[in-house]
Parts: sequence; structure tokens; C-alpha cells
Amino acid sequence: MNQEFLYIIMIIALGYFLKRLNILQEKDGEVIAKIIFKITLPALVIVTFDSVKIETSLILLPVIVLIYGLIMTVIGLLIFKNEERELKGSFLMLSGFNVGLFAFPLVFAMWGIDGLTYFSMFDVGTSFVVFGIAYISGSYFSEEGLSLKPIEILKRLSKSIPLMTYIIASVLNFCHIQLPDMIIHVASTLSGANMPLSLLLLGLYLNFKFEKQFIKPILKFLTFRYGLGLLFGLSLYFILPYDQMFRYTILIGMLLPVASSALTFAVEFKYTTTRLIATISNITILISIVILYIFSNFIL
Repeated sequence: MNQEFLYIIMIIALGYFLKRLNILQEKDGEVIAKIIFKITLPALVIVTFDSVKIETSLILLPVIVLIYGLIMTVIGLLIFKNEERELKGSFLMLSGFNVGLFAFPLVFAMWGIDGLTYFSMFDVGTSFVVFGIAYISGSYFSEEGLSLKPIEILKRLSKSIPLMTYIIASVLNFCHIQLPDMIIHVASTLSGANMPLSLLLLGLYLNFKFEKQFIKPILKFLTFRYGLGLLFGLSLYFILPYDQMFRYTILIGMLLPVASSALTFAVEFKYTTTRLIATISNITILISIVILYIFSNFIL
């Protein structure tokens, strides 16, 4: 396990140093991200859901994530009520989790294809939190204010290729319908690129520079984010009557980094806090790597 983590850190570091040496740039990450979200990640989902049996209890995972997203938003409104409007919106847009890029490579290293099944269902709930709750919050606290309609949210969700792949693959799995071997073979080949590309992308987006005036709000957000995640994660771990992998997924999932889509939303809503959001994203990646390392070595 330590060796797997070493490989993961090395690939992330490679992405970071390729950027520092100007061999790759952050703008190249946009292309890599599109390849991941539109090709390799959907391929990985197809392979994962084709080779395992989804237990009925797993349907509860996205439900729990969605409810937690709502709770996090309500508590966040109370905690950040005295912050400036745009800063408040920035924090609430960070309510999602980085599952596809961050968690999948690490989960696969720890639990293999079975672990990916659980976290795939967790990611379904995350998609609704990110493109529903976080997006609405960001729009509401922008300068233009809330101008969304339910149909617009549904359109955005329907355009998420990973989410649509999750739903279709789940339906096929529950109906015991298997795709042709040729499709699975091609998807398996493509999915092999998901882990290295995801880790390289994390390295490309790593940035250790941030402005001093951000220190206090960043610490406040991190305390809120990980404190609430740890409280709910541990509570559900000991309360839920499901198998250990289910409870591991909840515990780890609530301590994952923030969703990278918040930066895209900030640009769309013309926020001036994009650098703050990017900084928080980088910090949560580092914190969550440490948490997962400790988890894999001292808890598993």
C-alpha cells in the first residue's frame, strides 16, 4: 500500500514539475480534464459496473450524499452569514467532492474494482450536489443574483457525461444486461489511462502561492469543511447497519477535496474570488492525501 501511495505521489509530483519546467501549462489541463471526464472516466464506470454486482443498499449512497450536501449548505449559511456576499457564495460552491479525479486512483489502489463501485455510487450523489446545490448557491450570491429555473438545472445535469454514464450503467447492471465484449474491451483499454491522467492533472493544478488576506477565511472554511465531514462521517460509520466498505465510503467520501467544478462556476458567475477557490482546492487535495494515507496505514 505504501508503494502504491509512493507511485501516486510521484505522478502528481511529475505533473507539478512538468508545469514548473514549462513543458506543460495549466491551460493544458483543460484538455486533459475533458479527456478524463468525457472519455476515460465514463469508460472506467462502464467497466466497473459491468464486472460487479450492485447491492440494493448502494442506492442509499447518493441519497446520503445529497442529504449531507443540503445539511452542509444550511450550516454553511449560518457559519458564513457575516462574510461578504461573494465570499459566502464561494464557500457554498465548494460543497461538492472531488471523486472522479482524486478518489478513484487512490480507492483503486486500496480496494480495487469493488471499491470503485461504492465510490461510483457516492459520485452520483456528488454530481447532484455539485450541479444542483452548489450551482444554485453560486448563482444566488453572484452580482446578478439567482436567475435559474429547474429546467436549467436538469439540462446541466443531463449534460454531465459521467453522471449519465453512471445512471445508464446502473440501470443495465440492475437489469442484468451486459454490454458486448468488444465494447467492454475497448472501455477497459481507455479506462487504463484514467489514473495517470487524473494524477498528472492534480499535479498541473497544484499551486502553493496564495495571498495573505486569504489565510483567515481559508482556515475558517477548512475547519468547517473537515470538522463537519469528520463529525458526520464517524457518526454514520458507527450508526449505519451496512457492510464495512459502505461505511468506509461514507467516512472517506466526506473528507475528500472540494470539487474542481467550483472554479468553473466562479468564472461563469464572474466572481473575483477565483484565486481563493483555486487555493482552497489545492490545500484540500494535500490534506485529503494525508488523511487517506493515514487511513490506509493505520485504520485498514
